Amino acid sequence: MGSRIFLILALVFSSCMVSYGGNFFQEFDFTWGGNRAKIFNGGQLMSLSLDKVSGSGFQSKKEYLFGRIDMQIKLVAGNSAGTVTTYYLSSQGPTHDEIDFEFLGNVTGEPYILHTNIYAQGKGNKEQQFYLWFDPTKNFHTYSIIWKPQHIIFLVDNTPIRVYKNAESIGVPFPKNQPMRIYSSLWNADDWATRGGLVKTDWSKAPFTAYYRNFNSQTFSSSQFSNEKWQNQELDANGRRRLRWVQRNFMIYNYCTDFKRFPQGFPPECKRF
Repeated sequence: MGSRIFLILALVFSSCMVSYGGNFFQEFDFTWGGNRAKIFNGGQLMSLSLDKVSGSGFQSKKEYLFGRIDMQIKLVAGNSAGTVTTYYLSSQGPTHDEIDFEFLGNVTGEPYILHTNIYAQGKGNKEQQFYLWFDPTKNFHTYSIIWKPQHIIFLVDNTPIRVYKNAESIGVPFPKNQPMRIYSSLWNADDWATRGGLVKTDWSKAPFTAYYRNFNSQTFSSSQFSNEKWQNQELDANGRRRLRWVQRNFMIYNYCTDFKRFPQGFPPECKRF
């Protein structure tokens, strides 16, 4: 099923995208953590590590304004409670835009939580969280972002898990004017990451390490944005079925259904989901 979705998406986007393969030496810079961040295999494999002294992180050399970003990640194995592995697009400054994947660790045998969020003009609070239908520590899996002026699609192994639509027409800011870099980090967040901070990081298990490979970026041709049909094309019927399957079976939090958080009414874009 996943391979069919990949082929459909590839056909939809192949005519209007320029692809760039990923050698980590050429595509990324380490930003913090010293030798806790490493590149192996001639630039084909990268790792980030966390110990009691520090975590680590990297960022892309390029900035992107719309496109598709794919990264294969193998998350911290074993007892990863208290750790967070992030993979996201972001601009800079107090009115920054951001599109987030965050992986919240857990004790051995308990599932990771995949946390997604979107910021526009410095404001976020658009969280959806999911369990995954596989163990993300056993093998590499592909985490993708499709970013267009009309919508953002989050995918896991080419299965869509979330579609966030542009709702500027009803006054909701959307990230479409600020180029963004790709970032990733592995850091200690045991004050909130696992069961709201109840489970702390077990430093006897350090260092904690996540691995990255097969980065790919595809940028959209500017001429395509004059094609209204292409701009608004999202998922086909099969993709919509897969999206509903994920949201029905694996979504564990949606800000658009959190009555306690929004007692006066949900944000306006929630009516459009």
